[in-house]
Amino acid sequence: MEEFAEYYGMPSWSVTNAFRVLTRKKPLEDSNESKLAKVLSAFDLTALGIGSTLGVGVYVLAGEVSKQVAGPAVVISFLIAAIASIFAGLCYAEFGARVPKAGSAYIYSYVTIGEFIAFLIGWNLILEYAIGSASVVKGLSTYLDQLCGNPMSSFLGTHMPINIQGLGAYPDLFAFVVTILFSLAIAVGAKESTRVNNVFTILNLGVVLFVIIAGLFHVSSSNWSIPKSSVPEGYGDGGFMPYGVSGIIKGAAVCFYGFIGFDCIATAGEEAKNPKKSIPFAVIVSLAMIFLAYFGVSSVLTMMLPYYEQDEKAPLPHVFRINGWHVAEYVVSIGAMFGLCSSMMGAMFPLPRIVFAMSNDGLLFRFLGDISEKYKTPFKGTMLTGLLTGILAAVFNLSQLVNMMSIGTLLAYSMVASCVLMLRYEVDDRRESRIIGNSRSSGSADQDQPCALWRRLFNSKGLTVSTKQTSRIVTVMVTLFSLWCFVFSQILTKFEEDLSNVTHFDGIALVLGAIPLVIMLVIISRQPTSAVNLSFKVPLVPWLPGISILINIYLMIKLDILTWVRFCIWLTIGLAIFLAYGIRHSRLRQREQRNNSMAIMRDCSESALLGQENSKYSNEVPLILMHSTS
Repeated sequence: MEEFAEYYGMPSWSVTNAFRVLTRKKPLEDSNESKLAKVLSAFDLTALGIGSTLGVGVYVLAGEVSKQVAGPAVVISFLIAAIASIFAGLCYAEFGARVPKAGSAYIYSYVTIGEFIAFLIGWNLILEYAIGSASVVKGLSTYLDQLCGNPMSSFLGTHMPINIQGLGAYPDLFAFVVTILFSLAIAVGAKESTRVNNVFTILNLGVVLFVIIAGLFHVSSSNWSIPKSSVPEGYGDGGFMPYGVSGIIKGAAVCFYGFIGFDCIATAGEEAKNPKKSIPFAVIVSLAMIFLAYFGVSSVLTMMLPYYEQDEKAPLPHVFRINGWHVAEYVVSIGAMFGLCSSMMGAMFPLPRIVFAMSNDGLLFRFLGDISEKYKTPFKGTMLTGLLTGILAAVFNLSQLVNMMSIGTLLAYSMVASCVLMLRYEVDDRRESRIIGNSRSSGSADQDQPCALWRRLFNSKGLTVSTKQTSRIVTVMVTLFSLWCFVFSQILTKFEEDLSNVTHFDGIALVLGAIPLVIMLVIISRQPTSAVNLSFKVPLVPWLPGISILINIYLMIKLDILTWVRFCIWLTIGLAIFLAYGIRHSRLRQREQRNNSMAIMRDCSESALLGQENSKYSNEVPLILMHSTS
């Protein structure tokens, strides 16, 4: 144990030392990369969120989910995913308000929570951005292949098949090459133009409006009420919910991917003119507009053509082709390619930035953050992350990429909501010390003295200042709440999978499972909150973040087992890197070592001076005694 402790820079192995190492926080001044002008209005932030989010989901996802997972009820799946995204977006907004600096949830968590949680969030962000880029380029590849009559899939599927379960049918070489080219463009210093992005966003919304308006001339409500006898085998029971409530929930877990990207709004807090109003406004409005886009497109899509006849790869051109409107087919296809290119560039830009930040902090390999003298960019990190993205796009199919991205993002959102709860009730050191000092001077009892457990849990004394004890209570309750959400989600699964066979015992189990969740949130709500003034705070705390955690975990439970296996492998790789490299090479650890070395040297010098004075005194004493005797 001593060798293990020394290896990780701990004076001795103990739970306290391990907790201290894992929760060491980055000083706020370290995250101050640059002083950015506050120039972004609410409209700019809203356009930024729409442009980064409205991508492959609206052009590909609606057809795939409606055919295989939810049927026409895909519109409800998008609604559930939108609600979960709004809750998560509000938590991101408060997280950004606490650390109003340029960056991401990684930097926010590093400054406010600690190193280990920051690494996990950063590692999940790498997965989110890498798979997001891979899924967009995969959508672009399938769209082009579909337009040209599927020559690429036919050739590669015949000559280079991948006969491995869990992977795609063939290596998508086109997606790999396009990803490398985009990475190279970013690595050599290509800058994202605001004007071009706004044009792409307008084109995106224009194509969506065109699809909705043009599709209204060919809709038929009968496609939402197809009898079971007319439905081919393997496509559910027909009607509006052919796959039942379970299909809606599973579809929501996949459709959640379509709302990923709004977090760029929260990370722009330092550049917003009035972040207190513009960030929550932009988050809600952008997500609402994106939901309306998804709702409109999926409604028209499933009413123009039966859900079981949808094309999973390119549903919008297919549905117009079936209806004989070839002009609309090509307008939608061209517009979709522009939109996918914009989304891909937007997804790939943050990826090397996250890797650079983590490597600069010493949590990832240093060479990933090396700045090229020629291009003034992290060239190596950008190209390696591009290589990772290209491999993911080449070997996995779109649905697998979407599921992997959803589980990583859902976990990141859950951790952000949990951090918001813990920070809202964190200890106020200065206020606590002042009140304790006053109580001691007046001879009154300390507010934090031990008392009955239930009194501490429900704050029967009515404490108004958060202390270390109340902060620990909240941390424990948030951890238990998150763990119990997994149990409650398993109970709830019974109701949406087999509602007709639910018994009274299942209902009792559901109520008994919900009671602990409510009690834990009540305990959290009874604790005193921090007095830190923020530009924006999540309303209805702890209830709204708690619901967000529950929704995110429930959607995670609905993903398939192979997605969990792949995600666990990804987390295992990350933890191995953190334990073998990140802890040892952390800049905070090196700073602590320097401070400790300086303190030791200072103590040694003081001891040496004291020793010299003592030796001088010891030499003078015999002389004094000799003079006194003489």
